[in-house]
Amino acid sequence: MGGRATALAVVLALVAGVIRAAESPHMTQGGIAAALADAGASGRDARRRAADGVPLDRMPEPQRKLAAQSLRSATLFRHLPAETVTCDPALLEFVLARPEVMVDLWRALGISRLALDPAGPGQWRMSDGYGTTGTVRLLHHERTPHGGLLVFHGRGGYTGPLAPRQLTGSCLVVVRHATLDRDAQGRPQQAVQLDAFLDVDGLGLEIVTRTLQPLIIRSAAMNFHEICLFVSQFAAAAHRNPAGVERLVERMSRTAPPDRRTLARLAAGAPSSRSQPAVSPDEMQAELAARWLPADQLAPARR
Repeated sequence: MGGRATALAVVLALVAGVIRAAESPHMTQGGIAAALADAGASGRDARRRAADGVPLDRMPEPQRKLAAQSLRSATLFRHLPAETVTCDPALLEFVLARPEVMVDLWRALGISRLALDPAGPGQWRMSDGYGTTGTVRLLHHERTPHGGLLVFHGRGGYTGPLAPRQLTGSCLVVVRHATLDRDAQGRPQQAVQLDAFLDVDGLGLEIVTRTLQPLIIRSAAMNFHEICLFVSQFAAAAHRNPAGVERLVERMSRTAPPDRRTLARLAAGAPSSRSQPAVSPDEMQAELAARWLPADQLAPARR
C-alpha cells in the first residue's frame, strides 16, 4: 500500500483513496446506483462530465483559478470505478478532511512508507518513500445531507527507476461520497468515487503517455480499491473490539492524542454489545496488516 509508481497513484493515497459517487453534487440514490455500476473511464465524454461537475462557482477566487487551470492543462484524466466503504459517514468525513491521520495509521502498522505532514490549514507535504515528493492542498470542501465533496490539488515530482529523467507535474483530484442503504448485516455503507486530472510537465509528457499511462491507470485503481478495503476492515475491527483499536492508535506517533481518540471513536461507531476482550496492539496490528505484509513480518505479532 502507499503507491510505488507515479505522482497520480501517490495523490490518490494522499486523499485516502475515496472518490466521487455521482454526477450531481446532491447525489441522488439513482445517481449513486449508476456510479456503482461504472467501470471507470478516460474518454473525452467522461472527462467533460467530470470537469463540468467541479464546483468552480462555489470556490473562492484563488482556488477557482488554480482548479480551472488544472482542468484546462491536464494531460491525463481518469474517472475511477466506484467503490463501497463499510463504515459510518463521520469516519469517512474525518479521514478525507484529515488524511494525515490515516497515513500515520498505515505507518504505525508498517504497511506504507508514505509520509504526509501538515504544512498549514488544508495543506500537506508528502513523500511516498519511493521517489515522489510534493505538496497537497485542499481547495474546496462541502457537505450535503447525504454526503460531501472535496477538491484536492497536488504538485510534486518523481525521481526513480520508472523514468529516465525526473517527472514533475500536478494533479487535481475531485472526491465525492454519499451514504448508501445499510448492508444485509445492518452495517452503514458509503459510496465513494474519484476523478483525477494529471498534468505532466515538459519532456515527462512523452514518458507518461507512451510508457507509464497503463501503469498509472492500473496502480490508481488498485490503490483506490485497497484503501477503501482497509478503511472498511479498520471500521469492522473497531466496531468489534474498540478497546483493542484504542490501544493500537497510541502507536500513531505523528498524530496528536485528541485526533487518535477521535479516529478510534469514529471507527467504532456504535460498538457491538458483544465486544471481544481488548487484544494487544501487536495482535491488532497483525489482524489489520495481514493483507499487506509478508507472513514473516507478521509472525512476531502473532506469537
